[in-house]
Amino acid sequence: MRRVAVTGIGPVTSVGTGRDELWASIVAGRSGIGPLTRFDASALSSRIAGQIDDFDVSDVLPPQKSRKTERFTHLAFEAARLALADADLRVGELEPRRVGVVIGSAYGGTSRLETEIAVLLSRGVRAVPPEINVSCAASSAAAFVSMEFGLLGPVECLAAACASGAHAIGRATDLVMSGRADVVLAGGTDAALTPLSMGAFCSARALSRRNDAPTAASRPFERTRDGFVFSEGSVILVLEDLASASARGAPVLAEILGYAHSLDGHSLIAPQPDGEGAVRSMESALVDAGVTPADVGYVNAHAASTPVGDLAEARAIRTVFGRVPPPVSSTKSMTGHLLGAAGALEAAITALALHTEQLPPTINVDELDPQCELDVIPHRARAATADVAISNSFGLGGLMSTLVLARY
Repeated sequence: MRRVAVTGIGPVTSVGTGRDELWASIVAGRSGIGPLTRFDASALSSRIAGQIDDFDVSDVLPPQKSRKTERFTHLAFEAARLALADADLRVGELEPRRVGVVIGSAYGGTSRLETEIAVLLSRGVRAVPPEINVSCAASSAAAFVSMEFGLLGPVECLAAACASGAHAIGRATDLVMSGRADVVLAGGTDAALTPLSMGAFCSARALSRRNDAPTAASRPFERTRDGFVFSEGSVILVLEDLASASARGAPVLAEILGYAHSLDGHSLIAPQPDGEGAVRSMESALVDAGVTPADVGYVNAHAASTPVGDLAEARAIRTVFGRVPPPVSSTKSMTGHLLGAAGALEAAITALALHTEQLPPTINVDELDPQCELDVIPHRARAATADVAISNSFGLGGLMSTLVLARY
């Protein structure tokens, strides 16, 4: 089996676009959460979001292409372009049939669908544009990226709720390890800041209502946490055969050792209180990677700032790692929850933590929940060398994923 290197990272997020900008914000503990202005949110109980305000699709795509694709695809295209540049890969020098694309999405083109439903109701079926059959499909981001860059290897879309990005990276790892591809662009994308999507989570009382303090709203493991913060974005990683990457002098940021998926099996909306599903995900991933809990020096937690979810994950981490777990942080405290892109973003952050020997902080932890007894790296990044780290991604429906990465 071949070894898998992370050689490029392309983020488009509310805390930064491009690897350097993202990492500078994460190490500084800078929040990307602010007032939601994409639409009139006055009727919502949560009016804050991780909204990307500095992305203009006209800077990266001509109008004839951007009009026939949706925002989640636009973000994925830019993330892929940044990832290829970061990996110092020139598309013209690649064998296209040996390069794959695996991009996950939880929501796909839901924003456009909401708009066209209004058109359908007001003007009738003949007014609905035909291209939404393709442009709103979750798979359109992976298809568009592969076509624009001329990549003819395996192309897939994985929809696993909030674990979609992590599932995509797991699948891409398999493709490289098995020799089915030499390079895979893998990650996630979502742009679901819409009245319907946010309204549904508001009705479920799942979103933070700290509208007067947006940057303090995402509070994983904190005693007063009151829900997660909805965000948009895309993050793509370049996964590459390590031998080939080393031969071309690629900037290897980390190595992916293994992964695992599990089903919590408890509820479509809540995890098992004891975190049993998360325990299976982490333990199986460590076995797949050939490492032990004692080898792990950092955990990037899924912890989205929900009362039930954070507690279940904290319990699971203590079950897997014992009375003194390794340092744990939730970078969602800064980025909010990118839904289908969350797992890819947090895998990228974990890779950079290993590469730079800096562990990201969990901000906004003024008083740690006593039931979440962990070293959450509060407030400030910490200089530390970790040889192995894991990144957790847990989605609605009990879909769970753990990635295991190593310092190179």
